[in-house]
Amino acid sequence: MKMLHRIPVELIFWITALVLLAAAAPEKHGHIHHFTLCPLANMGFDWCPGCGIGRAITQLFHGNIRESLEQHWFGIPALMIIVHRIIELVNRIIINNRKLKYKEKRYV
Repeated sequence: MKMLHRIPVELIFWITALVLLAAAAPEKHGHIHHFTLCPLANMGFDWCPGCGIGRAITQLFHGNIRESLEQHWFGIPALMIIVHRIIELVNRIIINNRKLKYKEKRYV
């Protein structure tokens, strides 16, 4: 149970986001069943600088590179940045666990 307290919320967020994007069905912009959390799109604006990044990442997970680039050019770099951040957070957990084990062995 102590291990759960050491897992950063950010790590859980990014992993959950990528799993949900990987499980989503790829859809085109403006599709009838298109769901968005974008505040600008929900206020009725037609353009948003980040519009399509989630769909682009979903297309990447389904192996559709061309469609991903059509959705948003930043989909590939965004996925690489998110994966890099996940790796950093996991490495931080591993390093902290090693430090804790070292302290526990030394001071017991």
